[in-house]
Amino acid sequence: MGPRVYSIYRLVQPAFRRRRIQLLLDVLKPQPTTRILDVGGYVGNWDKVVPIESPVTCLNLHVPKGPLPERFTCRAGDGRCLPFADRSFDLVFSNSVIEHVGTYEDQKRFAAELRRVGGQLFVQTPNRWFFIETHFLTVFVHFLPWRLARRLIRVFSLRGWMRRGDNIDLKQLANELRLLGLREVRELFPDCEIHREKWFGFTKSFMAIRR
Repeated sequence: MGPRVYSIYRLVQPAFRRRRIQLLLDVLKPQPTTRILDVGGYVGNWDKVVPIESPVTCLNLHVPKGPLPERFTCRAGDGRCLPFADRSFDLVFSNSVIEHVGTYEDQKRFAAELRRVGGQLFVQTPNRWFFIETHFLTVFVHFLPWRLARRLIRVFSLRGWMRRGDNIDLKQLANELRLLGLREVRELFPDCEIHREKWFGFTKSFMAIRR
């Protein structure tokens, strides 16, 4: 019986999630009538967790089965080509998704679509230059050229060693990742404020926010 990688995530993720949600509430102030689109998120991230009553649409590649609370809608779709008209939503939210969508050109399409369909934006992504790579729980390996790093990261990482209870294909995860630095985040979201999420003085993530 070895340790589970998700036990490590459970130690640190809730605190960061609470801080992000509080920032969302403080800066964008969603109301009960605010129409929210969560690209890449799930109902469980909102229901009984975020203290708002806004209607929320969750868009993913696949729609989960089962009944939903009344104010939630789930849609299947690709964030690079959203099936919605311009400004269909008052607020578009996306947490740790843009680094998974493909090449930089794919990320440009993704960012442009979020900006197109939403009024306000709240988009979070890990910092490419934070010393811990948060998907694999490894230190500094991701600073190498990514073609080399993605070969090594599956081996020289806690996630590579702690596989019990983790059904993620690590090769696929490494191949799909493209982490972003501050310059690229600014390029992708030129009309947004860029907030830095800190951990022990280091920038762990960026939040692009359009009021």
